[in-house]
Amino acid sequence: MIRLRLQLDLDYTVGPPGSDFVFNIHAAHTARQVVLQELLTLSQDVPWRVDTDPATGNRHLRLSAQAGPLHVRYGATVDLLHHKAWPAGIAETPVAQLPTPVLGYIYPSRYCQSDRLTRLATREFGQQWQGHSRVQAIRDWVLQRTAFTPNTSNSTTSAMDTLADGVGVCRDFAHLMIALCRAVNIPARFATGIDYGADPALGPTDFHAYVEAYLDGRWTIFDPSGTAIPMGFVRFGTGRDAADVAFATIFGPVQSSAPRISIEALPGDDGRLEMPWHCTEALSTDP
Repeated sequence: MIRLRLQLDLDYTVGPPGSDFVFNIHAAHTARQVVLQELLTLSQDVPWRVDTDPATGNRHLRLSAQAGPLHVRYGATVDLLHHKAWPAGIAETPVAQLPTPVLGYIYPSRYCQSDRLTRLATREFGQQWQGHSRVQAIRDWVLQRTAFTPNTSNSTTSAMDTLADGVGVCRDFAHLMIALCRAVNIPARFATGIDYGADPALGPTDFHAYVEAYLDGRWTIFDPSGTAIPMGFVRFGTGRDAADVAFATIFGPVQSSAPRISIEALPGDDGRLEMPWHCTEALSTDP
């Protein structure tokens, strides 16, 4: 079991007459990601609520802010009890056997134009053994052909753009991997959160995007950017692509600054400090 404590601080200047916010910054409750405690504070005395999407489990903080400064702080302590399995024993789930809630993750979406990548994906991965190793091959292919380069993409960059440009950040790596998985009929979804263990050379701790592929009846974690340690991912939300799980969606005039994020590992109830590490097993925080 890995115990992590995180804190994030978000600062905004809201213009008149005010703005509406939808945040996706609360740690998800899953069978294997247990939120032990959490605290939210706002600098403005305004009503707020946290709604849980019944389909995805994503938790959305909603509020209407007044004109002026707005500071949002969220902190949580989370236990990660990963399901681990040997990759060689993990098969793909045939389309005919996919649960209905999973079907939406096999279709093209705004940033993951899998219908335009079918020929490429079939040529590169169509003849490979259908299982975890094929998804791992897609992940490795994306990592080998894409350079992690900050400030090379924006909110409109899609999987097709990343394929053509060969550069991007974690969001872009994830979109390209998801599109290629879907192009060979493997359900894949976009996951957001915070990671423990990213290379400090990449800059301060930031929000992280990664991929979960549906294999053998379970959502399995992959990190196509290769910048972090999957065992240290704290999940916030999942969706078809980044459009579904932006950490902040704002309606109204707002100026913002870079988020300030910290995360640390803590000893568990038994006093043992278990640090995230790169392991050979496949990982999942779903049942």
